[in-house]
Amino acid sequence: MIYMDNAATTLPKPQQVIDAVVYAMQNYANPSRGSYDQALDGLRCLMMARMAVADLFDCDNPMNVAFTQNATHALNIAIGGISGHVVTTASSHNSVLRPLYKRGDFSVVPLDKKGVLNLEWFERSITDNTEAVVISHASNLTGNVVDINAIGKICKNKGVKLIIDAAQTAGLIPISMKQTGASAICFSGHKSLYGPQGTGGIVLGNGYIPKQILVGGSGSESFSQTHPTVMPDALEAGTQNAHGIAGLLAGINYINQLDGQAFAKADKLARQFANGIKDIPNVILYGDLDAPLRTPVVTLNIEGINSSDVAAILAEKYQIGVRAGAHCAPLMHKTLGTQKTGAVRFSFSHFNDEQQISLAIQAVKQIALTGGK
Repeated sequence: MIYMDNAATTLPKPQQVIDAVVYAMQNYANPSRGSYDQALDGLRCLMMARMAVADLFDCDNPMNVAFTQNATHALNIAIGGISGHVVTTASSHNSVLRPLYKRGDFSVVPLDKKGVLNLEWFERSITDNTEAVVISHASNLTGNVVDINAIGKICKNKGVKLIIDAAQTAGLIPISMKQTGASAICFSGHKSLYGPQGTGGIVLGNGYIPKQILVGGSGSESFSQTHPTVMPDALEAGTQNAHGIAGLLAGINYINQLDGQAFAKADKLARQFANGIKDIPNVILYGDLDAPLRTPVVTLNIEGINSSDVAAILAEKYQIGVRAGAHCAPLMHKTLGTQKTGAVRFSFSHFNDEQQISLAIQAVKQIALTGGK
């Protein structure tokens, strides 16, 4: 199988990530629950991972890093700490939208026909009642990237909190908590950080601790009837996923060693693929493919064929794995006019190569010219 669904989860995982998980399962006991070597080793691993995450996002205090199941879990925590009006955009994933639908009192900034955010529209949407902005750094559907530093300046001038959904960009595109002034950055571990599934986290700016959505065991303040309010215990109820976090730490170290080369290669392959299919009859491409900065995602439809059928043909006939359908991004599909058809998303990593890109181009061409027959 030629794997081109890296925006959902990266595959394969680097060998050092696998080794780290196996080592942790063989050697780590429950962090913060014992004073013997195995428990302390688990605790040390978590601390090293906090430090690595803090460094990744340019955060001064590693204790402001709390680990979660995924970006969705982190976003629920971050959004749950806001009581006033919230502004988001039509590029938001359901991990942002559904918590907002649940709580109410929010506005959605529309996008242009390519799914690009107009900063003037965005700034005008912030009112005197707005408490926070929740912004997706990049769309999981189009690969479009927003200027979060510019967004951060607007939020600072307006006096509102900034919550960044970095699920699609963590490990690919640098994000600085200092430059953006973010109150919270929420990330996935299993995408471009190459960690295991079931890992992610939230990084908090100084002075912002959201309301707890889970309380319970913490390994500290056990005689208190209320959950600790000091980070990171405040947002980590119960046993942490030390085995998965060990893999996440290895994934971050792996990405750091590549020093931007992973993104550079994936970006080159994505642009090569887009250029190879853009002139094929019946192929429709989405997003701002000419943008100088975007994630390595190319989304398309083939006229006359349902997106799910295209994905099935790619998998069964050409052994190419992609994602089709709605991608948990309903407002972006409405923006692009694909809410009825869905779309086919190819997403690349540095583990792909030029031969695979050539095969994928030929597969799309044959499907488009033959109607999938």
